[in-house]
Amino acid sequence: MRNRRQVAVVGVTGYTGLELARILLRHPALQPPVFYVRETNGAKCLAELFPQFRGWGQAALRPLAVEAIASSGAGAAFLATPHEVSAELAPALIKAGLCVVDLSAAFRFREAETFTSWYQLAAPHAQWLREAVYGIPELYAGEIAKARLVANPGCYATSVILALRPLVQAGWLAPGAGVVCDCKSGASGAGKDPRRDLHFVEVDENFKAYSLFNHRHTPEILEHTGLCESQVVFSTHLLPLARGILSSIYVSLAEPQTAADIETLYRKFYAGRPMVRLWPAGTLPELQHVAHTNFCDIGFALDKSARRLVVVSCLDNLGKGAAGQAVQNFNHMLGIEEQTSLQ
Repeated sequence: MRNRRQVAVVGVTGYTGLELARILLRHPALQPPVFYVRETNGAKCLAELFPQFRGWGQAALRPLAVEAIASSGAGAAFLATPHEVSAELAPALIKAGLCVVDLSAAFRFREAETFTSWYQLAAPHAQWLREAVYGIPELYAGEIAKARLVANPGCYATSVILALRPLVQAGWLAPGAGVVCDCKSGASGAGKDPRRDLHFVEVDENFKAYSLFNHRHTPEILEHTGLCESQVVFSTHLLPLARGILSSIYVSLAEPQTAADIETLYRKFYAGRPMVRLWPAGTLPELQHVAHTNFCDIGFALDKSARRLVVVSCLDNLGKGAAGQAVQNFNHMLGIEEQTSLQ
């Protein structure tokens, strides 16, 4: 029988993979993970590829091959790989007896057409889309704990869904009213591949909007809030910093509510969920409060009419928005405390 505490990590050369390595290497419940990459460039261990791991990150580095992972005895795999790579690797590893946490978007949607239309890529077989569990532990912990395949959510989507879900589930939003999700992210959210618009000179001392009305995280937000596309304006912006997401979400309430009632709603909804920190009514989180952590901080402001509400949600796009949440999901799959190795 495979040991889930023996972990294979595919893809460590990107920002998310590197963050994942930092978390897994200090995880007290795991054996030292083995990292698989397409090209090792002669390196035998992770510290040879990334000098920042010298002295504590002497984990094995091996060429990527499904057969090598399958024969290693590993019981679990993290895929920090492009969507199309994950679509091929995840089914093969599951068939070999491993469970998989996939950090790409390949398995985030129930319908193949959703993935194909938003990502312009061939979707995995419907069998795997039906089996995959969307990995927000605050919403789907029970399903995650039993899953063979967890689809880690998008970073923007996590910040917006966690902010909106309590209001939607309580039926507090005004029917048919527009919802504006105004989101800003650091440059690491765009990945490590070189792009002219992400050069230092282009990003530094600059601030811009992008992917308006066609950002790929849109369908995740719709599916897991229950809102319709015509109701939501999802705007994304690039901040001149490395990491972090701040989402300001503007909603209209169906009935007037007090600030105390809104705070109580959120506190009840996220009771016992240590990775969501709720701010007292009228106080707002900032990016510096969540950088290099796995917390999502949520605050809000209510206007004098008691019907216009702004919810502010902050997280680290590499932490709770990616690698940290992947480990949080995996902790549920192991049956241990979800915040293990996280902060």
